[in-house]
Amino acid sequence: MNSHPPGPRSPFSRRTLLRGGLAAGGLGLVAGAAGCGSPLAAGLVGSQLNPGTVTFWNLFGGGDGARLQIMLDEYRKQQGSADSLVAATFAWGNPYYTKVSLATLGNKPPDVAVSHLTRATNLAAAGLLEPITDETLALVGLKTSDFTPKAWEAAKFEGQSYAIPMDTHPWVLFYNTEVCQKAGLLGADGKLTKIEGLQAWEDALTAAKQATGTYGAATASVGDDSNCWRFVNTLYSQRDGAKPLMSEEGQEITMDDALMVDTLATIQRWTSSGLMPKVVDTPGAELALSQGQSAFFMNGEWEITTLQSIEGLKFSMAAFPQLYEKPAAHADSHSFVLPRMDRDADQLKRAMGFVHSMLEQGMTWAEGGHVPTYLPIFDSQQYKTLEPQADYAETATYASYDPAAWYSGSGSNFETVTGSQIGLVLQGLTTPEAATASIRNQLETYARTANPL
Repeated sequence: MNSHPPGPRSPFSRRTLLRGGLAAGGLGLVAGAAGCGSPLAAGLVGSQLNPGTVTFWNLFGGGDGARLQIMLDEYRKQQGSADSLVAATFAWGNPYYTKVSLATLGNKPPDVAVSHLTRATNLAAAGLLEPITDETLALVGLKTSDFTPKAWEAAKFEGQSYAIPMDTHPWVLFYNTEVCQKAGLLGADGKLTKIEGLQAWEDALTAAKQATGTYGAATASVGDDSNCWRFVNTLYSQRDGAKPLMSEEGQEITMDDALMVDTLATIQRWTSSGLMPKVVDTPGAELALSQGQSAFFMNGEWEITTLQSIEGLKFSMAAFPQLYEKPAAHADSHSFVLPRMDRDADQLKRAMGFVHSMLEQGMTWAEGGHVPTYLPIFDSQQYKTLEPQADYAETATYASYDPAAWYSGSGSNFETVTGSQIGLVLQGLTTPEAATASIRNQLETYARTANPL
């Protein structure tokens, strides 16, 4: 991923060039990349897939990838044919979205692709996605009211939906139940007593530090810029009057500098006082939790799979506390998109049938920590009794997504710019004022640069 700001604005955008003479070359790049062991290679270079086959691209690895495979196998079983689906997994982040873009420009995309909602809006802005209309949903008995409102709204670009949200995946609080019990932080039900307000949180960190003799909480300050941004976005978004860092599709920087400085000063106080470690990566923060050196660990809920694999660790999960005036938690959503292509009515219905099958298997997906957006799953008794996953389901109602911009979204340059400065603040290597100024300066460079798609 390129962490450097782009150069001066060019009168020629990459979107214009790719839609013209370079589109054919883009197709060659996708075919070449996919040909390295990908089951989609044959279809991309022109050989015929079996009639009725759905092609599907995704970026899921680890525990998500394993759960997805179960769901894909179930779809094949439902269809009664192993070749009813051809699925390919690509590298997470910018490389994946480049492949989807180039394949679509060459009219050789998959029938269905996965996209983070924060990246889908940019694909839609580039004209690379089919709109998701009421008629499209109705092909398989779906409607907009079947989804959690916050995620469905985030799927829109200029008022039109272009994605079908699969989940909400928020930044959450993991807690070591044995340490929290020792620190007097658990209720009679064995769950974390509600923490509300900045003082209550700092009191909990202090009690936890006294119980561990080391730290109260830990989260990555090095090696994970995105995590640093998620931490601060959660807190900044809880502030009254906090504006998105940018607006006008990223062309205007609207960050409230004073609130950002104050938020950064607060998290720096936690590390400088020893309530949290100054320098730690994600494996180190998880180790602190598992070894009883920290009561709390903050990260995305997907880390549940890693923590469940640690023998002897007793932990649970909760929404990150509301420390300021309103509830908020950083989040994104995995979603299904239909890349723009020449497809007939049968192809569209098959693609939507695949999406519907994935949504109906939402309990399998929820086991990996993600909050379902499909309400028949979200509202089901089975999900409501799934612990600890259901204990932070409320975050789906106040999720704070990255602000829309071509350089924003999960794994983007925006998260690198913001997260790297936040990491320096946590480590005590820069001041909140200097970090805020640097974030603004770098984002303004992006804001002055044309969308390359």
